[in-house]
Amino acid sequence: MKKILSSILMGLTLLTGFNAKAERIDMTNKKILVVYFSKTGEQYSVGNITEGNTAVIAKMIAEQTKADLFEIKLKNDTYPTAYKALTEVALTEKKANARPEIAGNVANFADYDVIFIGTPNWWADMPMALYTFIEANDWSGKTIIPFVTHEGSGLSSIPGKIKSATGANVAEGLAVYGHIAQNDRKQAKVDVVNWLKKLGF
Repeated sequence: MKKILSSILMGLTLLTGFNAKAERIDMTNKKILVVYFSKTGEQYSVGNITEGNTAVIAKMIAEQTKADLFEIKLKNDTYPTAYKALTEVALTEKKANARPEIAGNVANFADYDVIFIGTPNWWADMPMALYTFIEANDWSGKTIIPFVTHEGSGLSSIPGKIKSATGANVAEGLAVYGHIAQNDRKQAKVDVVNWLKKLGF
């Protein structure tokens, strides 16, 4: 049984091409930023929401780490508010490897040492707007900590994709169910705090 589990884990690592290390981060004199992309409107398993699942978790992380917060927004947000229609647009953008234009950037990005990147899991990937943001910045010498909201697909290969896109050190990520973020914020906060402690915060 152990051999079977080991083979499965090895296979998953090969599929994602990345295995984030569960290691503590030296936070001495480090400047921290939480960057996230999140959607409101109709979302799977939680109905119509006015605060996105990823936004909820991003704000918890920023509160716990005393980090600055930056929301990635589209310059012209024409995404549908209906869930099924949104998934179709997301898939079209993913297949086209699109780079939607975003509204603004972090003016003092070079000042940050540790950057949390928050994203919903769209088709086992980040929304393409995240790639627009990533490609607009220099990630040299930075540590990235991913966090993902989802409804069953977890982190998928998102940490590996972040590693490939940035070349930065990528630490162990956190995956939180969207319905937990929305409907059981006490539990979501416990998950966030325990994860941060594991990382050394």
